[in-house]
Amino acid sequence: MPEITRYTAAQSAEWNEFVERSKNGTFLFHRSYMDYHADRFTDHSLMVWNKGRLSALLPANEHDGTLYSHQGLTYGGLITNQHTTTAFVCDTFEAINNYLAQQGITQVIYKAIPWPYHLLPAEEDLYAITNVCDAHLMVRHISSTIDLNKRQPFTESRRSGLRKALAAGLQVRESGIGGLKNFWQVLSNNLHCKYAAQPVHSAIEMRLLMERFPQNIRLFTVDDGDKVVGGTVIYFTPQVAHTQYISASEDGKQHGALDLLFDHILGLDLGCRYFDFGKSSDGDGGDLNRPLIFQKEGFGGRGVCYDWYQWEVKGSE
Repeated sequence: MPEITRYTAAQSAEWNEFVERSKNGTFLFHRSYMDYHADRFTDHSLMVWNKGRLSALLPANEHDGTLYSHQGLTYGGLITNQHTTTAFVCDTFEAINNYLAQQGITQVIYKAIPWPYHLLPAEEDLYAITNVCDAHLMVRHISSTIDLNKRQPFTESRRSGLRKALAAGLQVRESGIGGLKNFWQVLSNNLHCKYAAQPVHSAIEMRLLMERFPQNIRLFTVDDGDKVVGGTVIYFTPQVAHTQYISASEDGKQHGALDLLFDHILGLDLGCRYFDFGKSSDGDGGDLNRPLIFQKEGFGGRGVCYDWYQWEVKGSE
């Protein structure tokens, strides 16, 4: 039976090394990313050992008797490598349940890593949590993803916006950290006016993360002269370019700023297979934002599910 231990900060180098050589890990699981908001969560990440060798990781935090695969991350299931077998993953979840029962944890909320992020097929965990843990689907969100090898053409509404942007003389550039302040103002104003909300990351936090991961986190803006009218923060992982934030000012919306932005970005060599626009559903996933997904599908995005599972912890007698 695999051995389960709780991660400690002294093991950060070993943790990060495993993520680097895993078949489904991304830089979001690097401790320098996970720990930027360590003060908000009680970390209870797990390390899985087989005959003394580190064999899997589970980024997680705990709250009120529940283990979450991690609430500060968009996704965060079991991280494995190319040698991982289905039988071993089944044994791993049996061992995890025994460990959690001993820790007084009563349930698990598990956010699976969507399949486009896998370097190799890695859904052994979905089989295991269903058949070993009796997990059930709790939340299903819908994201819009483009296979860059099989791009669909823009719809007419998106092409019309592109023509407006070109006629208005808008320009796209990769602005990096230097453009962060102006873009964050556009983003924050949009979220406040539309949802009375603020971005998950502050501008200071995003600057910190961009400094730590300059190759993985990049900002592209649309400029009208010296004014930022739109932009997107993209997270680059080996398989996927994911739009973490997208926003345009009122002027930018009227002049097709986002249509020009994604026409430009999708024409670049992004160095990955998929382009993921992120989810267009709210709450438990049942509330579909139809105007938002209409826009993303207009760029050629098609559906990929982001799933959360739940189970009650039952350790061995």
